[in-house]
Amino acid sequence: MKSEDEASGGIQSLDAALRLLAAMGERHEAVSLSDLARDCAMPPSKVHRYLASFLHAGLVVQAVRSGKYDLGPGAIRLGLSALARHDFVNATADAMPDLVAQTGLTALLSVWGTQGATVVRWERAAVPTVTSMGLGTVMPLLHSATGRGFLAWAPQAPLQAILTAELAQATGDLPRDAEGVAALVAPMRAAGYAWVDGRFIPGLVAVAAPILDWQGEAQAVVTLIGTDPALAEGEGPAVRALKGFAAGLSFG
Repeated sequence: MKSEDEASGGIQSLDAALRLLAAMGERHEAVSLSDLARDCAMPPSKVHRYLASFLHAGLVVQAVRSGKYDLGPGAIRLGLSALARHDFVNATADAMPDLVAQTGLTALLSVWGTQGATVVRWERAAVPTVTSMGLGTVMPLLHSATGRGFLAWAPQAPLQAILTAELAQATGDLPRDAEGVAALVAPMRAAGYAWVDGRFIPGLVAVAAPILDWQGEAQAVVTLIGTDPALAEGEGPAVRALKGFAAGLSFG
């Protein structure tokens, strides 16, 4: 007869220990033993035994006065090591075929380069969208969904020179100053994705979502393009799929 650990495919005591560490990470502050026991639905005596092991390993520290526990230098080292190894671009590129299959739309992946928002991966749908864009294309900040994704979520300093040039040449209802840019991206930040309708490239609409790092800043932007105006008119299935895809590859 299989043991409980064998039946579950894991080690129950280790699963419980990892659940405690995860609960401490979600708290974002030091926590008492009793609160941690309540969060994890464990007896305080059991939590205390785990915490004693964590203290010995340096994963947890305990405040002298309050007696509360917090993540320690060992946990910090593990976290920094994981961050250093995380490759946002390749991880996203590898997963893009699944997004295309799910939505039936062509997807592109862009990063911020010396010339601006640059397409580094192009994943075509079964019925491809006819466009002159391709690998290496630099997308404008103000009138592309990709560019607006960077405006809304990327660090702003690297964008300023290109943004200033675009603002000086803006026409129609595009923003002409910083206040206009803020008004443009505010609803997109609130919605969690950027969009453009068919005014800029006739017949094409696009939505874009950021791949966020641990600081909440865009390391890359994933864009879906299509021809149906409904794509940019509300949070339909494709937009929900895009947001879920980006969230799954982001930190936080």
